[in-house]
Amino acid sequence: MSEYPHINFDELNKKAISEPLVKNLFFADPSAHVFNGKIYIYPSHDIDAGEAFDDLGSHFAMEDFHVVSMDSVGSEAVDHGVALHVDEVEWAERQMWAPDAQEKNGKYYLFFPAKDYDGIFRIGVAVGDSPTGPFKPQREAIKGSYSIDPAVFKDDDGSCYMYFGGLWGGQLQRWRTGTFNGQHPDSPTAHLPEDHEQALMPLVAKMNDDLLEFSEKPKKLMIIDENGQPLLAGDINRRYFEGPWMHKYKNKYYFSYSTGDSHFLCYAIGDSPYGPFTYKGKIMEPVVGWTTHHSIVEVDGKWYLFYHDSSLSGGVTHLRSIKVTELKYNLDGTIQTIDPYPGMRIV
Repeated sequence: MSEYPHINFDELNKKAISEPLVKNLFFADPSAHVFNGKIYIYPSHDIDAGEAFDDLGSHFAMEDFHVVSMDSVGSEAVDHGVALHVDEVEWAERQMWAPDAQEKNGKYYLFFPAKDYDGIFRIGVAVGDSPTGPFKPQREAIKGSYSIDPAVFKDDDGSCYMYFGGLWGGQLQRWRTGTFNGQHPDSPTAHLPEDHEQALMPLVAKMNDDLLEFSEKPKKLMIIDENGQPLLAGDINRRYFEGPWMHKYKNKYYFSYSTGDSHFLCYAIGDSPYGPFTYKGKIMEPVVGWTTHHSIVEVDGKWYLFYHDSSLSGGVTHLRSIKVTELKYNLDGTIQTIDPYPGMRIV
């Protein structure tokens, strides 16, 4: 059922700046990379669970990962089929949410969150010889991992860093004391900080050379305002919620993320992969589909934003489609805000 009864979707799709890359299946959370001169997209796979919508994500029946490839932006998007299924992962029971991938020394690594048999989100890794898989999962989740939305950034020196964490159904707020708090299992907002307190921050950890484990304990990644103060929990239009991504532009580190329930895609800039990162603005105005889990990648000298919305499903928020549009920078390094449906108001 559409969450947007006030929207004329014929009009919206005419005004949309991009078309769904895949139309026969619902994919979301596109993590895009260029490997060997070709674009590979690692999305989550939206399947309707037949459950009522809730903030725990019970309506998402994600059980596998596909890989989508493109020879270039604008070319046909090819779905290579199932690259990994939850039944192949010994430690995982369900909810294979947004993944990412990375390459090192000719091997390809698929990083993914899933709930273990205790109902706790962990992050796993699977290895393959091809960007399209198949991927063989490790028998256990990454030690010290928790929550959702892994994004693995490779710096210029070859070092890799994982960024992760998501609020509400992503359970990040349950780890405020360093261990999982399992109380109030039906409340995704339990344990959140008060509005005047520091917002929950994403995590970052450098990876071992084999990309199978963390080489250090995950650290909080600080997002600060123009005065150098950490963003507050009540600053819902700027604070972190989920969907981290890191890219580098002109020797600066750009950390981008979704604000979740306030529907913005934002970014902050720093001088180190660890931050701190100073909030700079919005990358994209709200889309149909609640959050904008995204990736940013350079292709043939231009920069592109891969994102999702629910335009194809007519506003069914858990049946999303992946899209791509060009991303442009101003001379001062700030990013020009993108309007996904010029002239239309979504929220």
